[in-house]
Amino acid sequence: MGEEKEVNAQSVLRSAKEWFRAFTNGYSPSLERRPRVGLALAGGFARGIAHIGVLRVFREAGIPVDMVAGTSVGALIGASYCAGASLEMMEEIACETKFTDFGRWTPSWLGLATNQRMEQFLARFSTIKNFEELKTPLAIAATDINAGLPVYYYQKGPIGPALRASCAYPGLFVPIQHEGRTLVDGFLTALVPYEGLLLLGAEVVIAVYLEPGMSGEPRTFTDVLSRSFTIIQRHADLEWRQYADVIIEPDVTPFVWDDFTKTPEMVRAGEEATLKALPAIRAAIEGKRKKVGE
Repeated sequence: MGEEKEVNAQSVLRSAKEWFRAFTNGYSPSLERRPRVGLALAGGFARGIAHIGVLRVFREAGIPVDMVAGTSVGALIGASYCAGASLEMMEEIACETKFTDFGRWTPSWLGLATNQRMEQFLARFSTIKNFEELKTPLAIAATDINAGLPVYYYQKGPIGPALRASCAYPGLFVPIQHEGRTLVDGFLTALVPYEGLLLLGAEVVIAVYLEPGMSGEPRTFTDVLSRSFTIIQRHADLEWRQYADVIIEPDVTPFVWDDFTKTPEMVRAGEEATLKALPAIRAAIEGKRKKVGE
């Protein structure tokens, strides 16, 4: 009985705060509702650390994130965030990360390495293992290498295999066998996974795209492979741009794809780009505010 009274008292206070905020801003919360905001995080290997900076500005500016969709490293950042990991923890782990934390060199006809360790790496951020346990809805994009189509995993089932598939960069990592499909990195068919947000019911789509740099001579086979895919992407039809209400593009071109030592700089790049986009983000949210019942 005492608990019920306490809850009711909190509800009254919350309603009063909402009414006052509505009064000072000139609208009634009983007549309007906020649209559901989704964040689509692109891949980019180590450059994906910039996503942490994006999320930090969202948090500090009070911008809601109702759902996340991720490709490759965007899926890893998304899974950690949706599981409730703090951004401070994520940045700290990123600073210490090295390739062997999630990959193991095992050359074969299908790839140079396996990413079986990815599931153990994810466990450093959270003990949550299934989509239905996540605190924020998440969609992970992978590519069916046989069908040549994007595959999204969300709502229920294990996160680990979907994450490994989304991060299985062709040529570098061996493809993942999961639920009767042969899967590789989601960037091939879902460079920026806006479709995952639509599946989750997003009404405002905010996309984060990480443009890869191409300065200097390639150093390794993986550099050549990465640049080849980058060139293909630049000449592809970037359909995702048509569906994004706001596009955030951190400047990560100075950073090498596997250099985790530049974590603070990449986080800062994400913060700077998001701060510039804040007016457009707020305008997009306000522009899609709906009457209750619509």
